[in-house]
Amino acid sequence: MTPPPLVLDTDASVGPLPGEIRIPLSDDWREAVRFGCSQSTLQARMDGLEPLMPSFSGHGTVFMGSGDFHHLSLPLILRCLHTQRQPVEIVVLDNHPDNMRFPWGVHCGSWVRHVALLPEVAHMHVIGITSNDLSLGHAWEHQLAALRAGKLTYWSCGVNTRWARYLGLGERFRSFSHTDALITAAAGQLAQSCHPVYLSIDKDVFAPDVVRTNWDQGQMREAHLEQLLPALRGRLVGSDVTGDVSTWQYRSAWKRWLSAADGQKTEREEAELPRWQARQHAFNLQLLDWLAALR
Repeated sequence: MTPPPLVLDTDASVGPLPGEIRIPLSDDWREAVRFGCSQSTLQARMDGLEPLMPSFSGHGTVFMGSGDFHHLSLPLILRCLHTQRQPVEIVVLDNHPDNMRFPWGVHCGSWVRHVALLPEVAHMHVIGITSNDLSLGHAWEHQLAALRAGKLTYWSCGVNTRWARYLGLGERFRSFSHTDALITAAAGQLAQSCHPVYLSIDKDVFAPDVVRTNWDQGQMREAHLEQLLPALRGRLVGSDVTGDVSTWQYRSAWKRWLSAADGQKTEREEAELPRWQARQHAFNLQLLDWLAALR
């Protein structure tokens, strides 16, 4: 029997799911954590949820709302690793590397490094990147430790990543001219692994006509996910989903500045929000079916 999905209700963007366990979170919780926070704040907020959380084996896929909360994958993956007796492979589907510098703690675009360097992690793959975050102009922003250690691989499409060769990181940047080739290669490599897998899906990896999110989006389609997922069958030990769509006006001027600097203007999305969330809900139900078939 598939464990019930767990909804960390950060922003009221995730519709009701069959058999769900839902933990409502306050506006104060949301303001403190959304987009980014200090590591101590993230730890304290998650520690506060622990009495409300089922055991790791007592829930299935975790839905976390907007991709602004993708850094919650860090504590969720830690919970998963504590249940495993062998190294775990982490597979992230995302339009962004989520491995950028953030000197003030951890945020939705920096959490990958914190996971990839854990000794319990066999390897980490970020698959589906089309963002200019991988271009030469953003090269200085990348946290290189996990790449240099051979613990992290980017899988991208349509972005010039030749600069990585000059740093000796060419093997860690798998670049393709179109998404079909990227998914075929990634599925082939993942199928060769025998490690347990934790899967994290940020729906901004999908094209905008599949679902709409708060972020610039990639090129993946449902068929690409259906092609990739069988490579994980029988090995999935945990999963989470972000990339639902919501709007939020930060109380903090600092977060308003950070959000605007990353190109977010969510206040313009209010009129389209009901339609986008309805499509997101249907897609979440489909994701649950696909993920249940992997266990």
